[in-house]
Amino acid sequence: MRILLFLATNIAIVAVASITLSLLGVGSYMTAQGLDYTNLMIFCLVFGMVGSFVSLFLSKWMAKRSMGVRIIDQPSNADEQWLVGTVAKLAEKAGIGMPEVGVFASPQANAFATGWNRNDSLVAVSTGLLNKMTREEVEAVLGHEIGHVANGDMVTLTLIQGVVNAFVMFFARIIGSFIDRAVFKNENGHGIGFYIATFFAEVILGILASTIVFWFSRRREYRADIAGAELVSPAAMVSALARLRAEYGQPSDMPDEMVAFGISGELKNALGGLFMSHPPLEKRIAALQARYGR
Repeated sequence: MRILLFLATNIAIVAVASITLSLLGVGSYMTAQGLDYTNLMIFCLVFGMVGSFVSLFLSKWMAKRSMGVRIIDQPSNADEQWLVGTVAKLAEKAGIGMPEVGVFASPQANAFATGWNRNDSLVAVSTGLLNKMTREEVEAVLGHEIGHVANGDMVTLTLIQGVVNAFVMFFARIIGSFIDRAVFKNENGHGIGFYIATFFAEVILGILASTIVFWFSRRREYRADIAGAELVSPAAMVSALARLRAEYGQPSDMPDEMVAFGISGELKNALGGLFMSHPPLEKRIAALQARYGR
């Protein structure tokens, strides 16, 4: 299923980007004299932004299928009634439209929010979170996720990712053309060396540029924690994060594309945390305690 979703997303990206370039009248960025930088920049911006926004528009659909989320259309018991009612109360307090509410099977305590705008979102919690936390702690986690939606984090992250993708593609092709000319002696810079060098440049630049995206992802977690504290209570938000810390160090069982959207991301220690989607839980707890004096 995940492979099919990946293929479907990429086919949609190529189709939309190709149509957009055609409508803009953008031709090939490769000419007999070398790269056409104007066409190259437009090409990279279109593919970079289209890729990010297609993923955003499909995010709810993909999340439901990749995570096996069961949407609660009609609550079947008191617990589901409480969950839907709590999300409705927090959404109204935050000034956003009522999100879809769902539950996914996982022994880990986790939750996520996604969706392309504030009034068309999805908030889902794991069975592990419902089983391991008190209702006040679950409410704080829901407040955290509602905070992501209210802050427009999904759209902002999409814009940042799109711009980063565009610049990685742009500079990788310039590097590829230069290496093809300088090393492989192709006068127009479009030989096999161009494609090899561009591939490796995209990988290296992509890794470096991803630190920008991860930095924003960490910043948004602090803001969402504050939202949870304001919508519910600081004590409940701190207690929920402390409960999550009991699972600290365990790899997330969420798909890679969803880890950044969960309340607790996969622990990564590489290069001092530059590639962590979430700050360490100790720092998040300390930030809340410093802010609210607890």
